[in-house]
Amino acid sequence: MPPRSKVASLPKSVKNWFDKALVENNFSDYEALAEELASRGFSISKSALHRYGQDFESKLSALKMASEQARAVVAAAPDEEGAVNEALMRLVQEHLFKLLMKDGDQMDLPKVAKAVAELGKASVVQKKWQAEWREKVETAAARVDKIAKKGGMTQATADEIRREILGMAS
Repeated sequence: MPPRSKVASLPKSVKNWFDKALVENNFSDYEALAEELASRGFSISKSALHRYGQDFESKLSALKMASEQARAVVAAAPDEEGAVNEALMRLVQEHLFKLLMKDGDQMDLPKVAKAVAELGKASVVQKKWQAEWREKVETAAARVDKIAKKGGMTQATADEIRREILGMAS
């Protein structure tokens, strides 16, 4: 197993500064960053900083892409029923499981446990919201059905309207 990154071992405030500086410098000028770290009392080589920067840039890029894709999906298919949230929760669960299998001994298990608990809570809230939404749609379909019959529509037309309304909830 490779040694732990010196950048990852930096105090939190210094690492936060370094991460921000990487983004602001567009992941370049590692020499100046190494000099600034040295002036703060941390001796880390440019190559170690670059390795960390490449990994950080890759993760940041993947996160940006996922965010853009999620926005595009929501724009293309408005999500009244919460399917995007449900899919996202499943992806997060799958990702956490893969991380546990790969790096379980290096993970902060209390943080993972908290993430799993929050994911569970989000799932419960999502299911409750879906049930409430489904109930509202069924109530609306029943009202439309009743109004359609009063208005003299045929049963076939009323059934078609009801199917269309309920189709939104399936």
